[in-house]
Amino acid sequence: MQSFTDTLGEVFRAMTANKLRTFLTMFGIAWGVGSLLVLVGLGEGFRSGQRRNLASVGNDVIMMFNATVPALANQHTEQRAYKLTLRDEDDLRKLPELRSVTVTVNRNDLYEVSAWSNTSMLVMGVEPNFSTVRFVPVEHGRFIDDSDIADHRRVAVLGVKAAQVLYPGHPAIGETITINGTSFIVVGQVATIARGGQDFDDQKVYIPVTTMQELFALKGDNIPLDAVSTMQYQPTIRGNSDAALAAVHRVVARNHGFDPSLKDAFEEWDTIHTSKLVDKIFDAMDLFLGGVGIVTLGLGAVGIINIMLVSVTERTREIGLRKALGATKSSILTQFFWEGLILTTVSGIIGIGISGGFMALLQHFLTGKMPGFDPPQLVWWSAALAMGSLAICGIVAGVYPASIAANLEPVEALRRE
Repeated sequence: MQSFTDTLGEVFRAMTANKLRTFLTMFGIAWGVGSLLVLVGLGEGFRSGQRRNLASVGNDVIMMFNATVPALANQHTEQRAYKLTLRDEDDLRKLPELRSVTVTVNRNDLYEVSAWSNTSMLVMGVEPNFSTVRFVPVEHGRFIDDSDIADHRRVAVLGVKAAQVLYPGHPAIGETITINGTSFIVVGQVATIARGGQDFDDQKVYIPVTTMQELFALKGDNIPLDAVSTMQYQPTIRGNSDAALAAVHRVVARNHGFDPSLKDAFEEWDTIHTSKLVDKIFDAMDLFLGGVGIVTLGLGAVGIINIMLVSVTERTREIGLRKALGATKSSILTQFFWEGLILTTVSGIIGIGISGGFMALLQHFLTGKMPGFDPPQLVWWSAALAMGSLAICGIVAGVYPASIAANLEPVEALRRE
């Protein structure tokens, strides 16, 4: 009985007997596997980049802004602007559909001065939970706390760009800045939260919202004393904003005297909806790129099948000679099985290695340089799909014609050209 080592020896002798054919077979397999991996990896890179951008805003965040109630046809009503207020926030905090609510008061017309420099950046009056509702990682010191709110303290937390401008080459924590002539102690500094190459979020100065309303309340005609710039909240049900949006709309519409069914009366950004929309877009992109990759893979499979069919047909006389010398049908099929399996496995590993190396180079050189997108990433399920598909094609294309040849009588097989 032929040993496994003898079988492998015959496999490698057959493969090296026709080096060009072996090379072409392996090239087709490696090309098909590598193409599928790169195309699927490209789609996943785009998806992860968009998810990272949204995560840098905050998880499950819905932002509501001051808006205008639209004019209604046949009701003789005009457009009417309204401002969100602290009363709205208090009412929203009573809703079971929300797990957290925070507000901001924003001014970009204030003047900040330090001992080394001066600037005019966005000043935000915030609450302590702003750093948890939104993505605001404190790098040095601390963020605004409850005591700052209760005591109307004059403390400030600087974005990384604000700290660099106001304190170039100097530590900012414990230093004093003035905002429109009023002194504030710097108690914290936020790590970079720039997104897509835009550093606007790093150019912010955070102070307690109570201090902001006391010193720098929003200006304008008919603006309530407790007016805020934004309300930002998170739904109780993670990843689902439907109930939260409906409840918030009812409260805000009631407080400001309009029908909650007027969707145009709300100015908001639902990051949950945006995230789902982005996922749908990239699901479609994955489907398209995966389809292109599968077509490429199919072309490689056709090439493998053709080459293996020709190879086995040309070796029909060899099969007849082996049968005449006593080889069994199972030993012949075993040889072609291992030949197909080794060819596809080795070639597939080469394709995975080359495509993985190519994507690693892209990761090294392009990470952080394509706003909103990540370089292609190796997706293992696509590698398994490609390897499995081509292995089946290679094995079947070798074993099937070999079984037909092995069923021939040795004399008939030897007569084949």
